[in-house]
Amino acid sequence: MTGLMSFLRARPIQLAPTTTASRIPQPELVDEERVPGYKPNFYYPANPGETIDNHYQLLFKMGWGANSTVWLAQDLTRYIWQDKRFVALKIINHNTNDARYGRKLEDHVSNVNPSHVGRWLFRTHLEAFDVAGPEGNHMCLVYRPMREPLSLFQSRFVGDQIPLLLAKFYIKYLLDGLDYLHSECKVVHTDLKPDNILVAIEDESVLSKFVNHHTHHSMSYKTDPMTGQSIYRCHNDFGPIDSKSLPKFYPQIIDLDSADHLKEDSQGREAIGILPIQPNYFRAPEVILGCGWSFSADIWNLGVLAWDLIGKSKLFCQLYDSHGHYDAKSHIAEMIALLGPPPKEVLERSDEMAKHKWPQPLRFQAGEFHQSTRECFGGRLFDDDGQFLYSRLVPDRRLEDMLPGLDEKEKEPFLGFIRDMLTWHPGERKTADELARHPFLEPGS
Repeated sequence: MTGLMSFLRARPIQLAPTTTASRIPQPELVDEERVPGYKPNFYYPANPGETIDNHYQLLFKMGWGANSTVWLAQDLTRYIWQDKRFVALKIINHNTNDARYGRKLEDHVSNVNPSHVGRWLFRTHLEAFDVAGPEGNHMCLVYRPMREPLSLFQSRFVGDQIPLLLAKFYIKYLLDGLDYLHSECKVVHTDLKPDNILVAIEDESVLSKFVNHHTHHSMSYKTDPMTGQSIYRCHNDFGPIDSKSLPKFYPQIIDLDSADHLKEDSQGREAIGILPIQPNYFRAPEVILGCGWSFSADIWNLGVLAWDLIGKSKLFCQLYDSHGHYDAKSHIAEMIALLGPPPKEVLERSDEMAKHKWPQPLRFQAGEFHQSTRECFGGRLFDDDGQFLYSRLVPDRRLEDMLPGLDEKEKEPFLGFIRDMLTWHPGERKTADELARHPFLEPGS
């Protein structure tokens, strides 16, 4: 009977042999090789056609990150009379614990309140298991496949501009998701960026066509000289979109590996975060100034993302020095230009928090160890009178001068919406629930 059941299982897909694949020149850095501090032996040596856990056949690499690669895989436990089932299989590096923490948070987010409208804005894993690699075990997380990150989706439109009505829907959905994350789950995402927002595949036929096409086109690759394992270039372009399918391209937030669960203490007081968070471009002022941060840091983050989604110019343009390193004082200078100087109480909070060291030194982006946020971001930025020490860096521009090419009736509501998110004082930002009901997001506004 066992043999018969095995015979009735889905057959592995025959992929084009790697001998037909183009070789990538050795000096060229591919995908995960561009990660700072990249160590090839940390990654699982995955190959197309390989069967993982006697369950999933790896087909094509769809994504990569600092701690994982993501593969499109076929479920081999399906029966031959059933439709093929494809999944996104995230294979975590053997040396990281962040993913196990992220997995626990995904379980938490999945189960706190499934009836909340924002719950389904988070893509959480369907299954988890470990697979043995040459140097240790790798956790694998199984997900429903998605089409592409928001950054790629946006580039498919003329001028990289998502239609305004669709952009409003996306922002409203993301706010519903943040309301669930903050109010129900008590979690701060800390890493909201276009690459961590995925757009759904509009139709299963798109996925089938993608698989059929790439079955006959091997991924280009190179061989790592240290480990001998192959490094493949991603296949993640599902092709042009059909405007008739726009309502099907709903977004989902991913990657809770960097999220923080802010639990209340025994007296019911809400915890605050003190360590640096967020991608450089999206970093909130209270994080840079070391004031401590909470759920409102995500609101700032989304405000910057919303501007970039609707606007025709970047909000911040001078984040890096001549060596390509993040420059906090230049970032703050741009905030001053756009929002005016920070209020006195924010600077007082920054000075007070600067008296306290972190529990232990931590390594930040440049690779050096630091003992406080102020030390991490280059020292003091304001004098005792609250004057910015680098006033020469403040550009001559204002937020209202940068309004995107919206109709006149949209400009003021949009500016008001953004100003409810981009404030120096975290306590003055609207909550996700309040923002989701902002007049600007009304379809007919």
